[in-house]
Amino acid sequence: MKKNKAIFYMIFSVIAFAVMNAIVKYLTAYNVYQIVFFRAIGTLAFTLPLIIKNKIPILGNNKKLLFTRGFIGVISLTCFFESLNYLAVGTAVSLRYTSPIFAAFFALIFLKEKIKKIQWLLFFVAFIGVSIIKGFGIDINTMGLLLVITSALFLGLIFVVIRKLGDQENPLIIINYFMIMCFVFGGLMSYNNWISPNYTEWVLLLSLGVFGYIGQLYMTKAFQLHETSIIAPLKYLEVIFMIIIGVIWFGEIYNLWTLLGIFFILIGLIYNLYLNKKK
Repeated sequence: MKKNKAIFYMIFSVIAFAVMNAIVKYLTAYNVYQIVFFRAIGTLAFTLPLIIKNKIPILGNNKKLLFTRGFIGVISLTCFFESLNYLAVGTAVSLRYTSPIFAAFFALIFLKEKIKKIQWLLFFVAFIGVSIIKGFGIDINTMGLLLVITSALFLGLIFVVIRKLGDQENPLIIINYFMIMCFVFGGLMSYNNWISPNYTEWVLLLSLGVFGYIGQLYMTKAFQLHETSIIAPLKYLEVIFMIIIGVIWFGEIYNLWTLLGIFFILIGLIYNLYLNKKK
């Protein structure tokens, strides 16, 4: 019963994140900073009241690491949202999932965690996937590729920072630091380039944070209910959902080479995840 519930929660989370990414892709008329600003507002509407209600110290304990997590989170999110202006949504999401490779390298350097030989092979398989997408995929823009790989690199660093924080910080505080910094950064950067939304666009922009929060919430619930090794691979369903959304909503085209590259990335990373959970 718990297993089925956890699977449902994870799939629901993946759908929420996929819808959020699709809305970002749809709102290309807005600069990325305004998108980041509204992404923060929607989530802060949930996190701040919960922090106040539960009387959680809003500044947290390790302020330096919390600030670092928020800062690199802003960079990663901004680069990813901007990459959606250049790449098909399915391709962008697939490439961003290379973040575990960077996380492993950073963990090796900063946390002294070892990488098995088989993991190096799997990372190479994922890298081959990226190379296939760049070399043979349809309209793979170089700027978009650089942006999404930069996003993945900083996302990998985020994993290590969160690991360093451990359980000394409430998850709401970690999210709140990130969202407040997105709010400030996005607001300041979009001030001189502000586009006034119409009613429909207001709803879509504010929904970014709502879908982002729902995705995070139900992903957390799923991991709390069942084994990580069973639940975590379901996260990669987001790639499939994004490809379907890209084809139906945006009329995007994915040739066989692009799909093969995505397949290599997913195989390399999912099997690597399986190995990690067997330790």
